[in-house]
Amino acid sequence: MSLSLISRPAMVGAKALSSSICSENRNLMIPTLETERLIFRAFKAEDAEAYHQCCADPEVMQYLGEGERFNREETWNRIAFFLGHWQLRAYGMWAVENKLDRQFVGRIGFHQPLNWPGLEIGWLIRKKDWDKGYATEGAQMILDYGREQMKLRDIISLIQPQNIPSMKVAEKIGGRGIREIIFAGKRNLKYAYE
Repeated sequence: MSLSLISRPAMVGAKALSSSICSENRNLMIPTLETERLIFRAFKAEDAEAYHQCCADPEVMQYLGEGERFNREETWNRIAFFLGHWQLRAYGMWAVENKLDRQFVGRIGFHQPLNWPGLEIGWLIRKKDWDKGYATEGAQMILDYGREQMKLRDIISLIQPQNIPSMKVAEKIGGRGIREIIFAGKRNLKYAYE
């Protein structure tokens, strides 16, 4: 995997293109990053329909939480949750675009809601972009950026045992399954990144 390098020596392994300022909050700075094929940026209102298409697909959603699809209102609320996470925790989810055609392909980033078992890195890629390596490429870059630039530690992933593709992504980016836990009524494998 090839990562773009930048001119600022403080940034290793990722290219900071700019910072997106969310409309009503001038204090919220979300870095825009890129790899060879992907752009990671702040969610914006225009992403709601494309993200809804992901969240309305039963195959995409089958291993997330209860496996329920989101309606448009739930999708909008989730985008607001992602943006609010940046404000409250200084980290969060990025919207992911294909660099070639600038199409929304999913989301990758960090979250840790209240009562969550740890700081989690997660990913969701729309079905038509499965098997292209986007989840692995993006998760590796975001994990490295989180560690090197954001100084995040003790990062985990919670993956339902039937979700073999996500388990493979976690393992490719250095995750190690450390134990099975029951969380939100579902069996999950807890992966740790060292």
